[in-house]
Amino acid sequence: AILRWSQLTRIEWHYIAPGKPQQNAFVESFNGRLRDELLNETLFSSLDHARELLAEWQDDYNTVRPHSGIGNLPPSTYARLTASDMQRDGTLRCVEGSAPRPVASPSHTGSNDQRIPPIAG
Repeated sequence: AILRWSQLTRIEWHYIAPGKPQQNAFVESFNGRLRDELLNETLFSSLDHARELLAEWQDDYNTVRPHSGIGNLPPSTYARLTASDMQRDGTLRCVEGSAPRPVASPSHTGSNDQRIPPIAG
C-alpha cells in the first residue's frame, strides 16, 4: 500500500540499509524517546488506555517539551512564531532541507541560528 501511494504521489521511496539506523536518525531518535519514556514504562490495560496515554505523551512532546534543534522551544510554539516565514498549507517547511547542521553539543541557552527566534525570559 505504501509503495502504491508513493508511486501515485510521485514521492521517491528509499529503504534504510540494514544495520544503518543513522540513515534515519530523526525517526530513530523519536522512536527511542517514545519507547524509553512511555512504551517501556507503561502496562496498558486496553487499547483505549494505550490511545489515551499516547495522546497525552504526544501533546507533551509537541506543546510542552523544548527541542534543542528549534531553539529550545516546543514545536507548537516554534510553528506559531515562524508561521509567516516558513509555514505553508499547515506544514512546517525548512528551506535548506530537513537535516540540521552538525553541532558539538546541545545548547542550553538557545540557538546561534539567526532564523530561530530568541528564547524569552
